[in-house]
Amino acid sequence: MLAEERLARIVEMVGRRGTASVSDLASELGISESTIRRDLDKLDQAHRLVKVHGGATTLESAHLTRDLTLDERHGLHAEEKRAICAYAATLVGPDDLVYLDAGSTVEELIGHLGEHRARYVTDSVSHAMKLAGRGFHVTVLGGELKSATESLIGPDTIAALSRYHFTIGFWGANGITPESGFTSPESNEALIKQLSMEHTARRYVLADATKFDSTSLVGFGPFSSATIVTCGDVPERYREFENVVEVSL
Repeated sequence: MLAEERLARIVEMVGRRGTASVSDLASELGISESTIRRDLDKLDQAHRLVKVHGGATTLESAHLTRDLTLDERHGLHAEEKRAICAYAATLVGPDDLVYLDAGSTVEELIGHLGEHRARYVTDSVSHAMKLAGRGFHVTVLGGELKSATESLIGPDTIAALSRYHFTIGFWGANGITPESGFTSPESNEALIKQLSMEHTARRYVLADATKFDSTSLVGFGPFSSATIVTCGDVPERYREFENVVEVSL
């Protein structure tokens, strides 16, 4: 079996199961565990899966239990993100004070924004740079920089947020259910999400369909607290909720 074929088989097996151990992969492919470990290193570096202790998991599964880096997130459900953000951008008016949450889905939104008369505030350093580069009026909150997600956290961020009353805001979520609401894998970022939501009049969570029926570690808002803009294979039960807006590709 050629190396590229073997790597593709590993990705397919992990994708089918969600997680797979080194021993199981080695047994099924008939190769050594040391070779599997080297292959998992390559696939992790290429952002095709996530290497964990004793095996590997899909990017989507890892997304529920830890914060993926922005590079890892960028390739996930790109078409759905574009459709969601093209719609979301139309919601911003000239007099709005807009809050933009950190994360790859909201980062996609920046490329679709066209309202230069609005003012934008974000907890993401990379978002602020992109907004400024496009000529928008942007304020970046202070605080401790979390390098993996390029977001700001901590007491200084909380203090800065408390001064604002946003007219509209956009957030990402790792998991969404009616029972657990909106969830995130990291408590400090979840707190910033929660506080910013509490200071916003019109709240929108931008999430592709894979986020439904998944629960991450920390909640940051009840299901009814925001309108969900989504795209993809949305589970049927969510189509009954008035706060779920489904856009097409």
